[in-house]
Amino acid sequence: MKQLSSARSLIPESGIRKLAELSALIPDAIHLEVGEPNVNTPEHIMEAAAVAAREGFTKYTPVPGYPTLRKAIKEDLHARYNLNVSMDEIVVTSGSVMALSASLLAIADVGDEILVPDPAWPVYEMILRVQQCVPVPYVLKAEEGFIPDFEELEAKVTGRTKAIMINTPGNPTGGVFDEETIKRLMEFAVKHDLYVISDEVYDSIIYEGTHITPKAYDTDGRVISIFGVSKKYAMTGWRLGYSIANKEISALMIKIMITLVGNAPSTSQKAAEAALTGPQEFVEEMRLSYQSRRDRAYAMLVQEKIKCYPNKGAFYMLIDISETGMTSDDFALTLLSEEKVAVAPGSTFGVSSQNMVRISLATEETALLEGVRRICAFIAKNRKSSL
Repeated sequence: MKQLSSARSLIPESGIRKLAELSALIPDAIHLEVGEPNVNTPEHIMEAAAVAAREGFTKYTPVPGYPTLRKAIKEDLHARYNLNVSMDEIVVTSGSVMALSASLLAIADVGDEILVPDPAWPVYEMILRVQQCVPVPYVLKAEEGFIPDFEELEAKVTGRTKAIMINTPGNPTGGVFDEETIKRLMEFAVKHDLYVISDEVYDSIIYEGTHITPKAYDTDGRVISIFGVSKKYAMTGWRLGYSIANKEISALMIKIMITLVGNAPSTSQKAAEAALTGPQEFVEEMRLSYQSRRDRAYAMLVQEKIKCYPNKGAFYMLIDISETGMTSDDFALTLLSEEKVAVAPGSTFGVSSQNMVRISLATEETALLEGVRRICAFIAKNRKSSL
């Protein structure tokens, strides 16, 4: 048979998925590799979906989403960020990944260069490789609080640079960009006429600081903000995200959506509508729970003199494993084999995190702390100085 797509064959493997698949074969493994809330979707959200299904909301929907959901999104963004967006600037998608993919398809062509954070969620690079764009990494240094180096950014810009991708609060870093950083990023984007694709799916999970959306400083419609309900409302399996972009970009994304998925799931849209318009106590309860888990996990690591980087937002923490002399892939595989703890190898997030592993604080607290205890013991056993 003829050869498979040469471009798509270059898609890198996700180290997160690899560890998840391997750890699934170990019945009593502790899972710290996947960022998924350990609790079920709130009851009122599930009930809203069930009611909607019984009432006939099981058909095709408008491609950009039900008007009632888009109205709820519009009102939520105004209430939380004082954004005034129109209904035709909102596109509801089958998960935030779809919003990212469609937004890139709308703005970029083959060979265009996209500035991408390093470390970053590996799906960014995977999407760009699929679309035959060129990912150009810019480093988020741990010692600088995972904030971009603007001198480095300036040096990365070429005539083919089309956009910059940002993620705050960040995965895997847990970094949170402050207002000054967001303003400088917007000035940088305007200076070089770049689109800004802003992944803001963890916007409600912050422990220090405040979430600043670049949309608040978007004076000419160059920002595409991506949000979702997966992390905020424990709705990962419902596959519901949404983008906020200018009318021209949104209109093109709608055309693209027709070729990819048609429309987001109908019942998931009604569930998301209930999530956004219903009681919000769950969101704050989970934020406080994640913060408590972070504090306890960090204290354990510090007590064992293990270098780590406490997250200011999201529910991930990076742990430095350089003192073991192992690669992050070898560390993750050996840890799983010997201690039955699954973590995400830092190499899957970029070059700058090759000597790190990521743990998810979304795991149930008892399991999380036991997993961290085993990680500490494993590092202590494999420290170079103890060999």
